[in-house]
Amino acid sequence: MPRAKVSINHETCIACAACYNICPDVYMGNDEGKSIIVEEYRTEAENVGEIPEDLYDCAVEGRDSCPTDSITIEEL
Repeated sequence: MPRAKVSINHETCIACAACYNICPDVYMGNDEGKSIIVEEYRTEAENVGEIPEDLYDCAVEGRDSCPTDSITIEEL
């Protein structure tokens, strides 16, 4: 898998922590508990980032755990 862009929609995120409990290498919680991208991979904002290919599967597991489908992943 190639690099990927990960985006989290803060309007629909319910701060359930599922994604960052499953994949803390990509996701973490902000002060409100909403998911953000770990600082190392952030690009334009705290909820958008680019991850290397070795974290792709982990990021997908985190996305798939989201009960509100607030995470999107696009291959670059």
